[in-house]
Amino acid sequence: MLSLNNVSITFNPGTEDEKKALVDLSLHVKKGDFISIIGANGAGKSTLFNVISGTYITDSGSIELDGKDITLMEEHIRSKNIGRLFQDPMKGSAPGMSIEENLALAAGSGGWFSRITKAERSLFREKLAELNMGLEDRMRQPVGLLSGGQRQALTLMMATIRPPKVLLLDEHTAALDPATADKVIEITERIVREEGLTCLMITHNMQSALDLGNRTLMMDHGRIIIDVEGDKRAGLSVDDLLNQFKVLSGEKLTNDRMLLI
Repeated sequence: MLSLNNVSITFNPGTEDEKKALVDLSLHVKKGDFISIIGANGAGKSTLFNVISGTYITDSGSIELDGKDITLMEEHIRSKNIGRLFQDPMKGSAPGMSIEENLALAAGSGGWFSRITKAERSLFREKLAELNMGLEDRMRQPVGLLSGGQRQALTLMMATIRPPKVLLLDEHTAALDPATADKVIEITERIVREEGLTCLMITHNMQSALDLGNRTLMMDHGRIIIDVEGDKRAGLSVDDLLNQFKVLSGEKLTNDRMLLI
């Protein structure tokens, strides 16, 4: 479904700041996979998402989506098939536009000053009600008035109102308080399940990486060093992941951004 074949990318090549962000990385994502991705800062997680979405063009290797080579495809064209949420709730929506205008823009039916039909407004209200955040009664309010959690839930709905072939979640709950983060994760799981989406999610919580989805990847220095699913994944604990990391990387995982529980 989504294949990365021997992908590499180096920032500032030939300088003292040279960094190999991805190193000969290959990954095959099956349709319907929900993959949790973990790794310390600088492991290459966000860079992986950036090359999938087209923010960065790889130095070598190829990327295919549904059998089509998208390696050199521009980001705005890829965005028709690839949805993405960021860590910052302020990204992904227009604060000066109303909730329903943002949803209309995401649905491809207009946006600012465009006429929203009665049927569209009814659909938006129905979907917002499913979030259980009271947004269905605030559809004409500017998005800039929403809390971080409400805005992130809305952005998730915007990214999936026209279901993408691939959904990328780049630590989309990291900036939220624990209770709100749990709520957004619950909404995420429901939408991914009901829409049958193929999803890759970066998380800094190692236990969540084992609990969410059907497959777990761990990255280190631009490589995938652990890739587990099925029975092998079901029997893993956080301590098992830490031990495997130490064996495969030759070092202990001590980065403060990695939460063990």
